[in-house]
Amino acid sequence: MQEKGQSTELDITGKWAEFLHCKGKKFTDFDEVRQEIEAETDRATGANKGISPIPINLRVFSPHVLNLTLIDLPGITKVPVGDQPADIEQQIRDMIMQFISRESCLILAVTPANTDLANSDALKLAKDVDPQGLRTIGVITKLDLMDEGTDARDVLENKLLPLRRGYIGVVNRSQKDIEGKKDIKAALAAERKFFLSHPSYRHLADSMGTPHLQKTLNQQLTNHIRDTLPDFRSKLQSQLLALDKEAEEYRHFRPDDPSRKTKALLQMVQQFAVDFEKRIEGSGDQVDTVELSGGAKINRIFHERFPFELVKASVSCEKVPAMECDDKEMRREISYAIKNIHGIRTGLFTPDMAFEAIVKKQVVKLKEPCIKCIDMVIQELINTVRQCANKLGTFPMLREETERIVTSHIRERESRAKEQILLLIDVQLAYINTNHEDFIGFAKGRHSESSLSTYPYLLHSQHLHPLASYPH
Repeated sequence: MQEKGQSTELDITGKWAEFLHCKGKKFTDFDEVRQEIEAETDRATGANKGISPIPINLRVFSPHVLNLTLIDLPGITKVPVGDQPADIEQQIRDMIMQFISRESCLILAVTPANTDLANSDALKLAKDVDPQGLRTIGVITKLDLMDEGTDARDVLENKLLPLRRGYIGVVNRSQKDIEGKKDIKAALAAERKFFLSHPSYRHLADSMGTPHLQKTLNQQLTNHIRDTLPDFRSKLQSQLLALDKEAEEYRHFRPDDPSRKTKALLQMVQQFAVDFEKRIEGSGDQVDTVELSGGAKINRIFHERFPFELVKASVSCEKVPAMECDDKEMRREISYAIKNIHGIRTGLFTPDMAFEAIVKKQVVKLKEPCIKCIDMVIQELINTVRQCANKLGTFPMLREETERIVTSHIRERESRAKEQILLLIDVQLAYINTNHEDFIGFAKGRHSESSLSTYPYLLHSQHLHPLASYPH
């Protein structure tokens, strides 16, 4: 909420308030102002503790307020209440950071005196964007609610957690005072009396209180604007020069000339194609240092994610390494396949059908990771198209149509790619080459194991029947 200060008796002549969403309407009763704030908040966020980044703009006109713009931000909510989303804390944090990150703004870090200053969320957020404390002013509230025998003297004297602009203590109206219609004038008098009568704050009374806070904000904001004005002027001049240069390019531009329209369209489409190619090939002039994107991410999908999906699709067992588990499971399946093919008979040779059945089962498992790999690559291509199309933002319809055409083409190729992959797998399933060295090596190994296990049995049989081959 943006304010031009704070006014109490708005019904007095020359004092009124205006809302940006109620243009032309003057509010002369502060109770009506409060009701309008609540009503507009409910309209934007609902009546059950919701939040919205849309500001409520309020302007207060009075000879007793300073020329000042304030942005009232919500406090950090740790636990969602009402219909607030689960990430309400992060939403509020992002909203606050959106405003306090601006170098042209001063930060009022408001902290209650009856809490540990080291745990202040306001000071923590302020330090994140203003580590040197150049833009931060500490405001300590609820000084009158501290436990008996304690005070915030070290904080207000800027000794505990020093800030470049220091701390200012204030005593606001309590909820009882608000409900009892205690006016601002009486509240300011009570605040002044508190600081003058408190033994720990008496020597700081002239630099404490709401009036001093208003005066300090006005002075420091003026100084801050003066300090930042040169940089602001320099940035503004740079923007003006850039706009003048761009305007010069269009000085002789005739928008109704069909040839110029066609040329401009071709140039933008060609630039889009060049940007897309650079992002895929990796030769772009704008290198992303935050995350992988474009061709780099596609490369990672092929060389890291795809092998991972292949292993994931294979046999896995609990508490057993994947390779060892896969080998054991494979041997078990082959053994069952051989026995099932022989049936009641005892086979002498290993049948090819057993190998074919096992191999086909493994080859079929390639379908899912292959299709998933295609889906991930397609998604990255579409993301790249959207990033490249951002340069066409000046022409929303052209950008939308370009995205639609290129995305449709990618989707068509996606279908064909999946068809070709599935066809290739079906081709492999149609004929299993059991003459391959892998099969030959495995068969020899199985035959050797079978020979070694059978040989002692034959010797044992001959030992039991030494005269079996001789007639009696």
